[in-house]
Amino acid sequence: MGFHEHAAPVRRNLGIVLGLLLMGGVIFVALFKGQENPDSTATKTVRGVIGSEKSEFFRDPDVVKALAAKGYTVKTETSGSWAMDQLALKEYDFAFPSSSEPAKEVEAAAGVKGAQETKPFFSPLVVIARSNAARVLTDNGLVKMNGKNSGTLLMGPFLKAAAEDRTWQQLPGSAAHPELTGTVFVKTTDPATSNSGALFLAATSNVANGNTVVSDDAAIARTAPLLRKLISVQGALEPSTDDPFRAFISGSGEPLILVYESQVASLLLQKQGAGNVDDMVVLYPDTTVNTAHTFVPLGDRAAELGTLLATDPKLRELAVRHGFRPQDGVAEFTAATAPHAAYLNPALAGIRQVGTPTVKILMALAARAKGQGDTP
Repeated sequence: MGFHEHAAPVRRNLGIVLGLLLMGGVIFVALFKGQENPDSTATKTVRGVIGSEKSEFFRDPDVVKALAAKGYTVKTETSGSWAMDQLALKEYDFAFPSSSEPAKEVEAAAGVKGAQETKPFFSPLVVIARSNAARVLTDNGLVKMNGKNSGTLLMGPFLKAAAEDRTWQQLPGSAAHPELTGTVFVKTTDPATSNSGALFLAATSNVANGNTVVSDDAAIARTAPLLRKLISVQGALEPSTDDPFRAFISGSGEPLILVYESQVASLLLQKQGAGNVDDMVVLYPDTTVNTAHTFVPLGDRAAELGTLLATDPKLRELAVRHGFRPQDGVAEFTAATAPHAAYLNPALAGIRQVGTPTVKILMALAARAKGQGDTP
């Protein structure tokens, strides 16, 4: 046999060998790059229960992308913050109530007392009003306007009006606005299950108790009748601020609604429902309790997620876009909301921030406000 008889088979075999080597090299490079940057392709799924005011944040495609880049796929369900401790918490990797008070209850119920909780962002409570309602309240000394679309709800005069069962019709100037009828009240959420409703009671009870935190049975007894009026006048109570806020923006609902500032700021920043914003006035109660959204890891899988939400620059930027004030982020919030300064009070100027009663006292106040108990 001559050389030419072997040449074709040799070339074919050599081609196969080279092809296999090339495929092996491609696989090696892919594996190496995957190990070099595992977060680019692999995430771990964590499941959490959150307050409804944070649901749009976690659904945001940009937030989903930012979390995936850090190795997380986050799935959430919503619950009233004060009802979270009643859930089957073993089914979740984290809980994210709207303040530190219900977070303590979650920790106790889950058996994770002393968990490394974090407070990535916070949002004060505000009352949104129709412009005509704000004007009537201003003319009657219950509100101080700071411009066309923002002002301060004067809690002392407002609570005095509530104690006297004042109606809109009794307020001079209301006759020009026939839609303003019935008792003057702020629509809140259920204070027994929802954080915003509970903290509204914390603030109002402080004012009713001589600007002092309610801390004993005597103070509960002193403030309970007024708190009962604030809640009973509302009829059915909402489980979260989400539906009342949406109703207001759509043009229906009550003239005064308690919501989180984050809901208002998010609406403004993302230019949703702009047609109804011109008639909205944002009132900051002159006495308030700030609500620090508190992340509680319920196991190892989500142990670092709270810190990530608090410190990652991209996630902080996205939190602001959804109206939240990041941890130590007054400057970030102020800069981002500057185009909408007519509605907001970034520095919370003129607002007295007060302490919160203990969980036991606060739940006793909520029970008395709903007519359900006589003792803490």
